Amino acid sequence: MHVDLYVTLAALLVGFTVGLTGMGGGALMTPILVLLFGINPSAAVSSDLVAAMIMKPIGSGVHIRRKTVRWELVRWLAIGSIPAAASGVFILRSLGNSEDVQNTIKLMLGITLMVAAVAMVTKAWLQGRRNAQHRSAGTQPPPLKVKPLPTILIGVVGGLLVGLTSVGSGSIIIVSLMLLYPSLRGAELVGTDLVQAVPLVSAAALMHIFFGDFELGLTTSILIGSIPGVYAGARMSAKAPDGVIRPALVFVLLASGLKLVNVSTEMLGVVLLIVGLVALPVWGAIDAASHPEPQWEAAGLSRRTWVKWQALGALFVVGFFASIAYFAKTRRTLEATPVVTETVAA
Repeated sequence: MHVDLYVTLAALLVGFTVGLTGMGGGALMTPILVLLFGINPSAAVSSDLVAAMIMKPIGSGVHIRRKTVRWELVRWLAIGSIPAAASGVFILRSLGNSEDVQNTIKLMLGITLMVAAVAMVTKAWLQGRRNAQHRSAGTQPPPLKVKPLPTILIGVVGGLLVGLTSVGSGSIIIVSLMLLYPSLRGAELVGTDLVQAVPLVSAAALMHIFFGDFELGLTTSILIGSIPGVYAGARMSAKAPDGVIRPALVFVLLASGLKLVNVSTEMLGVVLLIVGLVALPVWGAIDAASHPEPQWEAAGLSRRTWVKWQALGALFVVGFFASIAYFAKTRRTLEATPVVTETVAA
């Protein structure tokens, strides 16, 4: 068994990022293994899944102890995700191990990464809007009403993607839950997603072990780096500038996804330049507009100014720098500012 120190270092950085942001590690580790280390795509998927099978229960245990898991959702998700994950691995293996098949896996992984990038943007926007609504209304969310069939369908789609690409349990499923159950608190979303991912990832990983297409040395290299990385990231998560980290992750996911679908280097550069200069300030303007005016006033800031500089500046370079300043400092100030208007009125 050979332990690759460079893979371990990459896993350390990925684990730190996962602990810091709560993002699923498969969306980062698998493309790193394929693009940077030239690992066979099927081996990268399977080894990353086996490592995740060992890592997922660590975060799940924390949420179980804190009682932030909605078990009624976990049950319905597992009904769909476990057989779908096993089916995804079976489909992957039935296709064989030819060069065409590996290219197909890379293509599926690239598309899934781009979907995950969009899912992260959607998640951030939904969370910001929901938090703003709760702060403005000052009301408690309505009781959760479980929808079995749509929840099972989310599990099926997420499980199939995880079985095929190792990506989906920490990004696509959680966004789907946010859309279906907008009343769920943030901690409940993360806790429920982490716990349901344990049987999901385990089913896919055990199928890969059964078929013998994972590499023990590669999995060990990932675990040696990711375990301390996740722990260190989780310890620092409360102080991290999440508003800067998540846009950077979206940028990395998009770049990796485009490269995996064989976009040329020149075209990749053009797309990423447009995304960096235009999409980020537009996202910042939408996020700024989602915060209520009383919160801006309480923080001593002008919502109109920040929305205008980012939205209009998106057509020019100035919008990019305005969005960096917004996510790095202004947004954190807003999140830390309580809205006292409704309390006084009451």
